[in-house]
Amino acid sequence: MDNLSKKADSAIIHLNNAGASLPPASVLKAMTDYLTLETEIGGYEAADLKTAEIRRFYTSTARLLNAKPENIAFCGSATDAFSRALSSIVWKPGDVVLTTENDYASNQIAFLALQKRYGISLVRAKDIPAGGVDVEDMARLIQQHHPRLVAVTHVPTNSGLIQPVEAIGRLCRAEGCLYLVDACQSAGQMPLDVQEIGCDFLSATLRKYLRGPRGAGFLYASDRVLKDGYELAIPDMRAATWTSADEYVTQPGAQRFEYWEMPIALVLGSTAAIDHALERGLPQIHQRINHLSDLCRNLLQEIPGVAVLDKGEHLCGIVTAHAAHWEPASLMAALKAQRINCRISPLVAAQIDFRKKGVEWALRISPHEYNTEVEILKAVEVFGSYEL
Repeated sequence: MDNLSKKADSAIIHLNNAGASLPPASVLKAMTDYLTLETEIGGYEAADLKTAEIRRFYTSTARLLNAKPENIAFCGSATDAFSRALSSIVWKPGDVVLTTENDYASNQIAFLALQKRYGISLVRAKDIPAGGVDVEDMARLIQQHHPRLVAVTHVPTNSGLIQPVEAIGRLCRAEGCLYLVDACQSAGQMPLDVQEIGCDFLSATLRKYLRGPRGAGFLYASDRVLKDGYELAIPDMRAATWTSADEYVTQPGAQRFEYWEMPIALVLGSTAAIDHALERGLPQIHQRINHLSDLCRNLLQEIPGVAVLDKGEHLCGIVTAHAAHWEPASLMAALKAQRINCRISPLVAAQIDFRKKGVEWALRISPHEYNTEVEILKAVEVFGSYEL
């Protein structure tokens, strides 16, 4: 078996997969083999020699999303991909961005920056009491504001919530709204189908549940986006071709969202990671992660003084919990002493969600399929190791 696990020879319990997963051996090999080749024959020459392997990034990512290779662009991260999509829109004062109350901090900062620079309006649909965006409120706001862009984070980094991106996609298609989905935390954790979601853009990273390298991500751009001429605000000679002294022609496919300088080792490592996920099977990965996260939530709920914070009709592999008697630094020190990797999500990561929940931080436990039930038990034991 490829190192499905990380732990046969390691005492580390890695439950920070919503931060960065441990890559399988195939990812490390793809990158180190390529870097070795660069040292032997040169960077340009190595890239030329690996042209076919580089192209496989686009076909593998397309398979992951039920898309076409020409709709895929390599980017440096999910935020990089998200920003490239935003940069392709010609913003005008009064344009509306419609989003949710459960969003990634960087995305919200980007929207606020657009509001400050271009005079757009930022509108947030409300949540339902059970958790997650109110789709009916989203429909009402679409009718009221006719937004330039609807943007939704599929899985917020600070919660186990799964947003109903397919239902929102149907609303956007019916009204012709541009639709951007942040799949940073869902790519590799669960099946993704851009045809079912109905999005115009989808951004994701490799370092989280896809088990790929840091510094790598991708952007999906729909046929409509390509046909309607969306492109980088400042393209370069990969995104476009300089055809005469005063003219350039944009690339026909999603390559228009790329820059010429690309980290080929990371591209090849990303391909290996995506192929690994496809071979394992996204439904099977999703089922295993859900089993471990459900176990974790059930065990945490049995501990006096601990509140599990995840809300929503459908939950995923990110488990968040809070206990007033713990101080974040002390909790992290206790986990580190047991060689357990988890993460604290602070208030700055979830200004709206955490204030509604009445907390300033949450412990985030995020298992992957390579984790075990025993590892979940050990992490929960640390959280419960106090005296009232």
